[in-house]
Amino acid sequence: MGFFSGLDTEPYDRQYSDRVLVIRIIQYFRPHIKQMAWIGFYLLLIAVAGASVPLLVSYAVDLVGGDITTREIMWVSLFVVSAGSLVWLANWFRRRLTVQAIGNVVLAIRTDAFQAAAAHDLSFYDEFSSGKIVSRITSDSRDFGQMVTLITDLISQVAQALFVGIALAIVEWKLMLYLLGFLPVVFIIALSFRKMARKVTRHGMRAMANVNAAIKETISGISVSKNFRQEETIFKDFNEANLSSYRVNLKRGFVLSLVFPTLNTVAYFGTAFILYIGGLNVAESVISAGAWYLFLQGLFYFWFPVLNLSAFWAQLQSGLSAAERSFALIDAEPSVVQINHTDVPILKGEIRFNKVCFQYTEQEHILEDFDLHIHPGENVALVGHTGAGKSSLAKLVARFYEFQEGSLTIDGLDIRNLDLAKYRRQLGIVSQMPFLFSETLSQNIRYAQPEISDEEIETLAKRIGDGEWLETLPQGLQTEAGERGGSLSMGQRQLVSLLRVLVQRPAIFILDEATASIDPFTEWQIQQALNLILENTTSILIAHRLSTVKAADRIIVLEQGKIIEEGDHKSLLEQEGHYASLYNTYFRHQSLAYVEQARELSEGD
Repeated sequence: MGFFSGLDTEPYDRQYSDRVLVIRIIQYFRPHIKQMAWIGFYLLLIAVAGASVPLLVSYAVDLVGGDITTREIMWVSLFVVSAGSLVWLANWFRRRLTVQAIGNVVLAIRTDAFQAAAAHDLSFYDEFSSGKIVSRITSDSRDFGQMVTLITDLISQVAQALFVGIALAIVEWKLMLYLLGFLPVVFIIALSFRKMARKVTRHGMRAMANVNAAIKETISGISVSKNFRQEETIFKDFNEANLSSYRVNLKRGFVLSLVFPTLNTVAYFGTAFILYIGGLNVAESVISAGAWYLFLQGLFYFWFPVLNLSAFWAQLQSGLSAAERSFALIDAEPSVVQINHTDVPILKGEIRFNKVCFQYTEQEHILEDFDLHIHPGENVALVGHTGAGKSSLAKLVARFYEFQEGSLTIDGLDIRNLDLAKYRRQLGIVSQMPFLFSETLSQNIRYAQPEISDEEIETLAKRIGDGEWLETLPQGLQTEAGERGGSLSMGQRQLVSLLRVLVQRPAIFILDEATASIDPFTEWQIQQALNLILENTTSILIAHRLSTVKAADRIIVLEQGKIIEEGDHKSLLEQEGHYASLYNTYFRHQSLAYVEQARELSEGD
């Protein structure tokens, strides 16, 4: 295995050129052009004030060779102190504005990245780790902000070097030519690190994303790990990702830390050469001692920003890599594409699949020339073995996945033409593993209808089992659900999820029933909640309970993406076909007759 194994790019990653990235970054700064203008003014002020210090000191050194008065010394000292104070004050204002501007840009990038992530369909999250996506939104945008801060510092230093360079050329242009002769060497060495720096930086960020993904998955599944006593295993998985990140980022640090010392060594050779040539010129009275001192003093003011500029090309790759990863998430193409955004009227709930072909991958065909017509207000139960296509049908109706051929219409409207947000407002969906936020039950219930009052929620809740389930909660509807609803039983989570749909009053209801066993009383309460929803909706029920199957107007039996039987519970049993087999395998043990028969047999023994 290679050093960078496990650090492959995501399929939606892109390689942006530096030019494209810089143009994209500038676009984010355009709304803050006034702030940037003031930052530029303060940078110029800092550069002029900083560059004047060696000039003033050089002037004083020249005066030492002749007559100098106490007043002149005092004025020179005052100018140096004033220049230093001006640099400090301008730098303070510049940094305040810079922090604000960068904060606004990072906020905008994070907002765009999060909106892009939230807009992606479920297939995106089926394929890509949510922990790595979080890393792009948080860590990478932070690294980008640090890079921009570095740029503003560098601009100040470069402007200062420019003014000092002009002053040095005016004082003694021959020495300046010697100094400039070393610059191509410095820049060539710096640019040689560019490609390597971008590569190790990109790998370092991917390694950190792997760590974030490992932590998120481990913490999310910590209860399972503890149940099966796998604490050591999850630590091993985390430690492997963490050590990989450590090794990759250590190599990244070695590459980046090598840049400045290498350039500094070149600068020392340049300084020694200028010192030698200048000393000879002073000895031969070709230049004054003040001019020579100006060069020696100016070397610090000139070399330091020049070296920073050279080293910056390697360090810049960190920020550009961070921006590249954030922009890749923002630019990732959705697999579900609406070809129009037609306004959605109040739906009746007529659903029609016409010759629909759907596949998750080229090798995984789910539906082929699939036809199904669900009438408005009809409750349809989908049954079949795992992989028959039940969940796929529901996901296509919810527009979470893109079908490849055929048409899917809602009330005669092509689902690909509808405004997706408005369409989904009329959908109510309960997944097999109901997800609750770590807030109160009332807050979870009003998630899609924030304007509904606690009194209305309580009235609806009491229509389920006369509200007896509320009495089992320590604080009623104000009970905290806990992370992912962990403080509630599975049955209570299902009831809250159904109430969340009920207050929404959807036109189309999709239920993927949980397979977990619950007690008969809770099942009765869940069925009551279901009946309240089914009264006024077109419903697609992926059924795992006999009570749900029996309550359906029509049962669709699926096998390998095809409808092989349909009808009501009684007629399908009489056919003694596939449904009857499914009933005997999955549903029969849930029937009251079966339970009573089993009890009689046990009592007879």
